[in-house]
Amino acid sequence: MKYPFLFAGLLGAALLCGFSSMAPKPQLRTIQARDAQHLKTFFAYSPDRLPFVSAHRGGARKGFPENCLATFENTLGQVHAILEIDPHYTRDSAIVLMHDATLDRTSTGHGKVADYTLKDLQAFKLKDTEGNVTPYGIPTLDEALDWAKGKTILVLDKKDVPIEARVRKIEQHRAEAHAIVMAYSFEEAQTCYRLNKKMLMEVMFDTVEKVRAFDQTGVPWQNVVVFVSHNLGIDPAVFREIHQRGAMCMVGSSRNYDMQYAKGEIKSVDELNRKYLSIIDSGADIIEADLAIEAGTALKPLQNRTSSKALYFR
Repeated sequence: MKYPFLFAGLLGAALLCGFSSMAPKPQLRTIQARDAQHLKTFFAYSPDRLPFVSAHRGGARKGFPENCLATFENTLGQVHAILEIDPHYTRDSAIVLMHDATLDRTSTGHGKVADYTLKDLQAFKLKDTEGNVTPYGIPTLDEALDWAKGKTILVLDKKDVPIEARVRKIEQHRAEAHAIVMAYSFEEAQTCYRLNKKMLMEVMFDTVEKVRAFDQTGVPWQNVVVFVSHNLGIDPAVFREIHQRGAMCMVGSSRNYDMQYAKGEIKSVDELNRKYLSIIDSGADIIEADLAIEAGTALKPLQNRTSSKALYFR
């Protein structure tokens, strides 16, 4: 696959040493909110918003596996980003980060995550995007929530962990200022709001009709950010309707421009940058990207201006 590993040389070497006390730590580009209400203000749409990236599975690339703390550090060492992560239950009801229900693609383990205890899983190492074994182990959701405080916002996907359990885990860590949950239906959004009215969630819909239907759920728009689509060419009215209600819009690049670049169909970084900027021009505020560093780098010029959102970016 084709990945230009921007700025990753010395940083990658340091992280591959396992975060030893002798290795230099990267200067992270952080997104910080004081509390849940402050986070709601961050995700509230304003015309002076600063577009940014959601790193899909944390921003995996060569040397840095998906859903891995070292990968999160590598991503934030180069761009401002929130981080989308994937929770799965173990046999003994711990929650670890793993995209697939099985271990084979992204680790040295074999079979289902749910067939192993947490202790069993700690014997395995993670693989990077090219299938190379790395020094990194499988992290728990608890470790990720503790790590993220003061650094970024985690977006907790569902996988086999219901929304009630994800809300409870965020509450246990008092992480409402640095973690949000994905709600895959209006019913899940209502459940999240009933359980914790402070908590933010990522909801998903792509038509004006669905935007208006969400008005009837009783969930305040200040509690949501909307993932509009993985598809391009969405009706601009969808973005306008969501923005009028005060929420930000997210569009995914993993199934279009990221994939085209990896296949060589997009020939240059300059062309890729133009594609990312076109997503923002279409109405999106956030790009969920596999190539989070590339997407975040393309958006940096848009972040160099006066904005009410600037205080969140450190």
